[in-house]
Amino acid sequence: MKKLLTILAILVAGSLSMLGLAQAEEITIKGSTTVLPIAQATAEIFMDQNSDVDISVQGGGSGVGIASIIDGTADIGDASRAIKDKELSAAVSAGVNPKAHVVAMDGIAVVIHPSNGITALSKQQVKDIYTGKITDWSKVGGNPGEIVVVSRDSASGTYEAFHGLALNKEKFSKKALREASNQAVVKVVSTTPGAIGYAGLGYLTNQVKTLTIEGVIPTVETVLSGEYAYARPLFMYTNGAPKGVVKKYLDFIKSKEGQKIVSEQGFVALK
Repeated sequence: MKKLLTILAILVAGSLSMLGLAQAEEITIKGSTTVLPIAQATAEIFMDQNSDVDISVQGGGSGVGIASIIDGTADIGDASRAIKDKELSAAVSAGVNPKAHVVAMDGIAVVIHPSNGITALSKQQVKDIYTGKITDWSKVGGNPGEIVVVSRDSASGTYEAFHGLALNKEKFSKKALREASNQAVVKVVSTTPGAIGYAGLGYLTNQVKTLTIEGVIPTVETVLSGEYAYARPLFMYTNGAPKGVVKKYLDFIKSKEGQKIVSEQGFVALK
């Protein structure tokens, strides 16, 4: 009887051990739609290489990403802008220590419909268009016609970055159309001959025309050199220094293999 009980104990212990091994480690990522393709592509490869890891990737915007770190509903918060002072204050109040990890660089491209004859704008012209001071293409060397201003929504990190880089924090035109994603901006511009919009490099298609700004086109080289006016870093935030599988995943993104994936997604690798 004792021998039988011993065998049963060993079997139960073994079964519990196997269940523990079978249970995957989980990472939840939320936030920026700009960083979303990077998170999705790297997560897929990382899970292929680490079968015991399960990564859930969601969008929602940079504000959602940072809020998710603060309220503890995500392990990683994606953001295409730096954390705001009010968000940092909220984090401190909640006992959270947001730590930024730069995972890529990006250029916010200014795009128009391919039928538009304009090829270049100055920073001042972009600012005047988006603040509503210039409303007709003829004022910037194009054919007469109303400029349809397309923007991201205010929860977007791309909106915040463009607001600072291009508008110097001045108010957007009240007539600006607000879109919820980079894809939506590109789609509207591609189907609206008089439109102008902006989007991250990873979302550009041949259905829109990318403008030069101050004579500079957004490329890997001009973004890294800082020559392009609307260059910015892309972030993943964690609560404090990352540990365990979260650190392993972030280290993978920053590795040579991970940065190759960043480039393949149309963004600018760090190295």
